[in-house]
Amino acid sequence: LPCTLMVTILSRSHADRNVYPSAGVLFVHVLEREYFKGEFPPYPKSGDASNDPITFNTNLMGYPDRPGWLRYIQRTPHSDGVLYGSPTAEHVGKPTVIEITAYNRRTFETARHNLVINIMATEEFPLPYQAEFYIKNMNVEEMLASEVLGDFLGAVKNVWQPERLNAINITSALDRGGRVPLPINNLKEGVYVMVGADVPFSSCLREVESPHNQLCDKKFRAQFHIDWCKISLVDINKVVPVYITRPDPGTGILPEFGDYNPPSESLKSRDYFSDFLITLAVPSAVALVLFFILGYTMCCRREGVIQLVHHSSIQKSTKELRSMSKNREISWPLSTLPVFNPVSGEVVPPIHPDNYETTSMPLMQTQTNLQNQITIPQQRPSGDNYVMSTFRRLEVNGIPEERKVAEALNL
Repeated sequence: LPCTLMVTILSRSHADRNVYPSAGVLFVHVLEREYFKGEFPPYPKSGDASNDPITFNTNLMGYPDRPGWLRYIQRTPHSDGVLYGSPTAEHVGKPTVIEITAYNRRTFETARHNLVINIMATEEFPLPYQAEFYIKNMNVEEMLASEVLGDFLGAVKNVWQPERLNAINITSALDRGGRVPLPINNLKEGVYVMVGADVPFSSCLREVESPHNQLCDKKFRAQFHIDWCKISLVDINKVVPVYITRPDPGTGILPEFGDYNPPSESLKSRDYFSDFLITLAVPSAVALVLFFILGYTMCCRREGVIQLVHHSSIQKSTKELRSMSKNREISWPLSTLPVFNPVSGEVVPPIHPDNYETTSMPLMQTQTNLQNQITIPQQRPSGDNYVMSTFRRLEVNGIPEERKVAEALNL
């Protein structure tokens, strides 16, 4: 049993894999699923084809992500992953260790090994003439395949005729602000490919809209659809270098003090009782002094006493006015007092009684709308017969209307 366990552990361990890319040249490393299948248990039934979904996670050792120049893509769990990028001269001589972790989505097991990238210097870096092409009918993982990239470099060499030609970088159109294509007609997202050479640009590359360009396009059209409106040609010899100097740090930038030296663990605990007293005692004392000053001013000083007496008198006057307003009787205007019939002597009540809502009263009142009606006789112009007239008899504040009439006549 111990021997079997030792063999199992050794089968899962991998030696570091070393690669040696050149600075300024496209680096491509394929993470093959077949390479990791042996690290996971087979299917329960013998003879079944193993097609486990496997995904990869790549990061710089000791860090959660990869270096800035290195990208990774894997379209589906059943396809291989690809690491690609273009190292610069800043990384020459500095081994870059990439941790590669494979996840089996069927068994949830993992396998890991390290990829050591040793970036080498090259005399050809940088190539002075660089051209960037936009290929519309390719995805980035398709373009990274060695045979496809070789065919593209061969087509570029035919229209450029350089002595040295290298692929510098490959970028997906989605990383350059492109949109995700619709899933119809097998549309591709597009890819930018930058190549460098040691000779000036040819005429078909410089004259995009000329007839020479049409002949140039035919050499790519068989496999690569180039968008010639997006071609970019750069001559490094004519580029004016821009040196950006760091400004002097202002007063808000602390000077460098070296490494951080934390305080020792033997620090004594601080007594905050005095701080507590100062925080509470001082505001309380100030508030107490202000309270005594206000009390002395309002109760002991003549000005304060006068203000208190004046305030008390205002309150008494207000209460007296409110009590008087409740008991007062408002004299009725003459237009609301009842009138009497000069022939019969009977009293006619006013049109608008005290307890009748005038807002809902009709403009012309009928006898059917009147309440508390009193029938009195009325003399006709011709003859001795009398007719009956109907009036209301009302009381206002417990006083009959006849008394109101008498009071009005006495006025």
